[in-house]
Amino acid sequence: MNTQVAIIGAGPSGLLLGQLLHKAGIDTVILERQTPEYVLGRIRAGVLEQGTVDLLREAGVAERMDSEGLVHEGVELLVAGRRQRLDLKGLTGGKTVMVYGQTEVTRDLMQAREASGAPIIYCASNVQPHELKGERPYVTFEKDGQTHRLDCDYIAGCDGFHGVSRKSIPEGVLKEYERVYPFGWLGMLSDTPPVNHELIYAHHERGFSLCSQRSQTRSRYYLQVPLDERVEDWSDERFWNELKARLPEDVAQQLVTGPALEKSIAPLRSLVVEPMQYGHLFLVGDAAHIVPPTGAKGLNLAASDVNYLYRILVKVYREGRTDLLEQYSPLALRRVWKGERFSWFMTQLLHDFGEHKDAWDQKMQEADREYFLTSKAGLVNIAENYVGLPYEEVA
Repeated sequence: MNTQVAIIGAGPSGLLLGQLLHKAGIDTVILERQTPEYVLGRIRAGVLEQGTVDLLREAGVAERMDSEGLVHEGVELLVAGRRQRLDLKGLTGGKTVMVYGQTEVTRDLMQAREASGAPIIYCASNVQPHELKGERPYVTFEKDGQTHRLDCDYIAGCDGFHGVSRKSIPEGVLKEYERVYPFGWLGMLSDTPPVNHELIYAHHERGFSLCSQRSQTRSRYYLQVPLDERVEDWSDERFWNELKARLPEDVAQQLVTGPALEKSIAPLRSLVVEPMQYGHLFLVGDAAHIVPPTGAKGLNLAASDVNYLYRILVKVYREGRTDLLEQYSPLALRRVWKGERFSWFMTQLLHDFGEHKDAWDQKMQEADREYFLTSKAGLVNIAENYVGLPYEEVA
């Protein structure tokens, strides 16, 4: 088998990159070790930055998003019982975010891939990149008991933190930066109307909570919990009671409860590896970086990586600009680190660290809340980061 770009991973980043390159006339083959049903079963984020929305429109997969997604012009920050609406549109000169679940983004991209006829191979096991610094890289994989070889020009590693792409880079090449937080998020999905028409980020002495949504009839709620908590110990009733306890009475009274469709606990961590490129291999999304979900940046940073790699590869194939290949990692990382900073900042601002912060740190946390939520400059800072910083031009 031969292709121009081999894409490892059929999550939203791999599918989006494949769709954009296909529209640009560049051949791709996508390899995915899981089934389509498994890929669609992942419950993930649902807040899309303006840049991600624009990129999905450019890819030609935005019809359902534009008809069913919810445009949000603001979010609410709730600290010490005080509700502060963040006017995203007003503070950023007209920018907004789109609430549209990652599962739905993936579904739209999968359907577009199928309609295009471009190859995608599910249940590909033992995927291995080779000759990453050689003249002609290739990928081997197993399918239906047979070993296959896929020759290519470039390899995009879109296979997440646990994937093979990053692990294929020799030891000592990558530098890793990590911050592990002393708590996790207990998330619950339910077919209930959202408690508020906009998202609510709430700090409380009992811990952080987030009231999010996927549609007008489906809600996603989160509670900060200790790392040693188990999902099995959280009945639906216990979850709803704890959420109500962390919200103001007027908000709690509006909460419509119902059975959980899904419930899980995710530990919070920040991680970045540098560089995001090794020879003909380019790391994209979670293969290179992870953010705590507080800033709604995970999927959006993956889309940012896709934006840069896509535009570079188009110039490589159309204009022979192979000099741009070395710019991928610096371009991507500049935006990644800003997204990491914002996610770290929001996590620090809104969570209860308990014994993990000393008295000085707690006072600094209080001062940050007071400044950022009462200052116009502080609110602009949060708003412009939340809607997404602009992409740099590839030239």
